[in-house]
Amino acid sequence: MRIIILTAVLLAQLSVNAAAAGCAGADPALTSVRVQNVTGNGSLNHYTLVGRVTNLGNQSQASNVLQFVDIYQNGTRLEDRGVPPLAPGQSYTFSYVWQRAADAGTNTTTFDFRIRMASPSPPGNQDCNPGNDTLHLTF
Repeated sequence: MRIIILTAVLLAQLSVNAAAAGCAGADPALTSVRVQNVTGNGSLNHYTLVGRVTNLGNQSQASNVLQFVDIYQNGTRLEDRGVPPLAPGQSYTFSYVWQRAADAGTNTTTFDFRIRMASPSPPGNQDCNPGNDTLHLTF
């Protein structure tokens, strides 16, 4: 019985340590994207979209990292926003203004936001978890 309990405790400790470790290196992640405000001028509404990139990793990004958030609608890249190198836990906020007809229906516009590492290539430990580099926003 003692062996079974000891084994269970050791396995639990291993899984806690693995989860806490995350990926080794920097991990820039898109942690939020939202509509901050809407202003109108009659036939057009101006939507201010705000997003946040946070380094969820345990290392700083190199000072020469060149990275962007690409903004897509219906598979077409509209624009990008540069993101500076980030230290662990550090965040960077970006914004994008989109015009849409005032009579457009709710939830009829979707944007995709994707982190793109331009340098170094391959990104290596500058982005050790590309699985959290994309977010969708529908408004």
